[in-house]
Amino acid sequence: MTYVDDRLDLPLLHPGDTGYDDELAGFQLGFAQRPAVLVPARSAADVAAAVRYAAAEGLPVGVQATGHGLPGGYTGGLLITTRRMDGIVVDPAARTVRVQAGVRWGQVVEATEPYGLAPLNGSAPSVGAVSYTLGGGLGILAREFGYAADHVRWLEVVTADGRLRRVTPDSDPELYWALLGAGQSIALVTEMEIGLVPVRTLYGGSLAFDGRVVDPAAALRAYENWTRTVPDGLTSSFAAVPYPDLPALPPHLRGTYVISIRVAYTGTDGEQIVAPLREIGPTLSDSLRVLPYAESHTIHSDPDFPHTYYGDSAVLRDLDVERAGELLRRTGPEADLMCVLQINHLGGALARPAPNAVPYREGRFLVRLLAVGDREQARAVLDPALALLAGDRLGRSLNFVFGAGDRGGAGLYGPETRKRLARVKETYDPANLFRRNYGV
Repeated sequence: MTYVDDRLDLPLLHPGDTGYDDELAGFQLGFAQRPAVLVPARSAADVAAAVRYAAAEGLPVGVQATGHGLPGGYTGGLLITTRRMDGIVVDPAARTVRVQAGVRWGQVVEATEPYGLAPLNGSAPSVGAVSYTLGGGLGILAREFGYAADHVRWLEVVTADGRLRRVTPDSDPELYWALLGAGQSIALVTEMEIGLVPVRTLYGGSLAFDGRVVDPAAALRAYENWTRTVPDGLTSSFAAVPYPDLPALPPHLRGTYVISIRVAYTGTDGEQIVAPLREIGPTLSDSLRVLPYAESHTIHSDPDFPHTYYGDSAVLRDLDVERAGELLRRTGPEADLMCVLQINHLGGALARPAPNAVPYREGRFLVRLLAVGDREQARAVLDPALALLAGDRLGRSLNFVFGAGDRGGAGLYGPETRKRLARVKETYDPANLFRRNYGV
């Protein structure tokens, strides 16, 4: 084992070293990552030292916190893991939280809940807070409060020259703008301060229907009509999951095509607003209720175990329900692979301008589609399915490309945003050191 710097007790792990494979382990199991050098960072100083080492050795740099959003498989280069950087500091008076690069959303919710405050976290507690926010951060209460990126006060970053910087909208407006929306492709974020919202409880949960009893396309049509009637503060999504008939699954899910509508709302009239949804048909389950924010992850109940998946996304101007109905058919029980379709209702606070690079704020829906299987099999199903939406597609969402790094940054930003990001990239990373992430 060697070290980045004799003055720093920061080991470099290489293939074959004890601990190398364990350090690489993450949530996404479908892509083989075999970096030439692996650096388990414990602090911002460690990250800076690793970046300086990589620049001197001519090694491209990637970073991994939880391994949910891997761009794909690769060999060579240097990978920095940040899971040990898990510091959290809550300032209840200022309604802010400082999080280091390896912190997961579940930890943030746990730390802020005693103060009656909530972060703008996503649906899965195991996802990294920093990386998710850098990709925009479409949270549980997104239509009420906007993207998580819209609430970032400052960021601590390491740029390609190995310098540690504090970045604010005033100190470095262009870098601040670019970091929030471009992921880790311009600089490596080691810490950030995020604004919190005063939420203790919410009305939320899901209505689940049996897709063999209720027509999925009719349910989607009813959902789309319903979204035109709801207040801006209500956040919801539609999901369709065909479960295989496997003994490992709970008996009530085996072989079932589950159609569900998820709701999160801080208002007091939730029951009245969701009443039309209950008319769609008989439910498999109904978990809608007033719940503590600490239980908000149960609204989606995302899987918490590592697995293999691949997918992509489409931000849409609007949702053509007939084409979306065909998308349901192609990704439902008759598909060659198990597919998971989710359609998020956008708009509301998400449409408001903000000083960051999060794109496509005019979109009305986000379609997220993944397949549980390897990349080639998945693309044979997903590519033609998503092509159905091409007429309304604005682009893709960075946080929901599910390993489609083989397509680079295509469609992640509009032309003007991409040009502006390229100028910032040229300023702060002209040698493209940080090219192990989705490109800008």
